[in-house]
Amino acid sequence: MLDLQDLLQYINHFGYLALFFCLWLGIIGMPIPDEMIVMSGGFVSSIGILNPVIAFLLTYLGVVSGLSLGYFLGRTVGVRILDTIKKKSKVMYIDKSHQMIEKYREYALVISYFIPVVRHIVPYIVGINKMSFRSYAIYSYSTGFVWTVLYFTLGSLFGENIEAIVELSTKYGLIVGLIIFVIIFVHTFRNNKRRINR
Repeated sequence: MLDLQDLLQYINHFGYLALFFCLWLGIIGMPIPDEMIVMSGGFVSSIGILNPVIAFLLTYLGVVSGLSLGYFLGRTVGVRILDTIKKKSKVMYIDKSHQMIEKYREYALVISYFIPVVRHIVPYIVGINKMSFRSYAIYSYSTGFVWTVLYFTLGSLFGENIEAIVELSTKYGLIVGLIIFVIIFVHTFRNNKRRINR
């Protein structure tokens, strides 16, 4: 697996395209956690290497296009995709994804964003199950936007702690996502309050 320094060098060399393609290729097993890529985009934008608006847009497009590729592969190739994933010793994640979809239906697309590996498998399964693209896009793209905002902002604010945050995100998924949301909300609220009081 590539470490943070390798990723930052890659971004420094290839710029915006590195953010897009690293996330787009994540669906087929790019050896970098998505959270690390998104936070790195926020970090390099905060120190002036990339324009934050362009970096965010390319990052978001990389996230949703990568997961959409999984959805379309599920619809067209079907269960052969899951057989390939099983060969990579990810049976546990496939079972977890099935259980989540059975229990939460479309909302599994929302929850899965905050669970590494599962976020990549759920689009395959809903594609195999022939979920309409409209339903897939509504749930996946809107959640993807919020998820990207959370981690991109976190990278901007706490870029020196990216690896520690990724480790926590990998272990605690949803809980970390909620904590991140609260931290960013409080930080934004305090900044706005200070501006008003000036």
